[in-house]
Amino acid sequence: MPSTTVIILDEYPPPPLELLDALRSMDAELVARTLTELRNGPLDGLPVADVLLAPAEAHGESVRLAVRRLRRWAGAPIVVVWTVTEFAALEEHVRLGHDYLVPPFLPALVGARLHSCSERAGLGRTLREADARAELMGYEKELEIGREIQAGFLPESLPVPEGWEIDVRFRPARQVAGDFYDVFEISRGRRLAFVVADVCDKGVGAALFMALIRSLLRHTAENSGLQHLVAAGRAGGSGRIPVVGATPLLNAVTATNGYLTRNHLRQGYFATLFFGVLDPVTGSLVYINGGHNAPLLLRAEGGDPLALEVTGPAVGVLPDCVYTLGYAQLNPGDTLFVFTDGVPEARCPDGSFLGDERMLELLAGPPVSGREVVDLMDTAVREHTGTAEQHDDVTMLALHRPRAARGPHADRTTAAGRTAVA
Repeated sequence: MPSTTVIILDEYPPPPLELLDALRSMDAELVARTLTELRNGPLDGLPVADVLLAPAEAHGESVRLAVRRLRRWAGAPIVVVWTVTEFAALEEHVRLGHDYLVPPFLPALVGARLHSCSERAGLGRTLREADARAELMGYEKELEIGREIQAGFLPESLPVPEGWEIDVRFRPARQVAGDFYDVFEISRGRRLAFVVADVCDKGVGAALFMALIRSLLRHTAENSGLQHLVAAGRAGGSGRIPVVGATPLLNAVTATNGYLTRNHLRQGYFATLFFGVLDPVTGSLVYINGGHNAPLLLRAEGGDPLALEVTGPAVGVLPDCVYTLGYAQLNPGDTLFVFTDGVPEARCPDGSFLGDERMLELLAGPPVSGREVVDLMDTAVREHTGTAEQHDDVTMLALHRPRAARGPHADRTTAAGRTAVA
């Protein structure tokens, strides 16, 4: 096979000798870097690589952030995690969509796995190069048409239940985006479904997959009923009694993941998503977080926001994977803030991120409204970015339950949504 460039994280013990021998037998070029160098080092010193080889003990979220930085500068290496004994540590990486290697590290097996990763990484670079060439050749009109078509996939108005407020903000980094959001009713209007998702990469290719994934999720959720109940084992064996809306939720995410992994795995695209189903009467929430940034539940009394953690991997990565359900309760005065990584990873001119810690500091006070939360974070992103280029799509959705019901806010929310898309 052609030579493959492999980044090895060198602040950890080196890979086993058998794995290194297998890599060398493939004529792989091995480049040692630390996570700190990948996340904070000079951009012009980042290597162009097909594979990032990490031990299972490496912090999965830190590896994910390093890869996102590499993607923006020198292409997106595929993360391959290895272990000899720490098999339980693989779970976090699998949830984040990382590939893995376990003994025996036979040259033929390692070569086949890395060849597949190299093809996926090369395809990603090709798509990005094609996107760049299209811009250089002056396809602004075509991209504008694409933006208009994509805007049609975003809701023109939001179905806001009485006693609730929904506010959104959507700013693509280019004419077309890989982020999307959606809000719609399911279970004969008894439940409110909402999705915030981020397709890997950005540009034309990501926008196409955004349209596909959004359509699959919504169509399946709207047309799922109790007669299509997902088996309890497929629900992760939580032991909880199924709630209204859980079946469409599970069916939508599972079916979308199945379709993508059966038909589009070679394209190398996947999406992280947060898909929630709200009971507007009680404020109970059931959700699936597929490898997405943890949404923040802001309590009316203030204090540290509560993170709704990952309950399954990104969609489009692993065939036949299991998604578990998460549960939360929104009481009067609470706000759920859902966002894509364009918020914490907003970069200032020197390349540093806004960061999760700064987000938590800004959101530590009790929320007054969803609009206030969205405006606060959007201002923070703009001020942090300053004169720097917007590197990633920014999508935010705030679901707020006022202390005293003030009636539907469909008109105000619709206006906010249209302003955000414009």
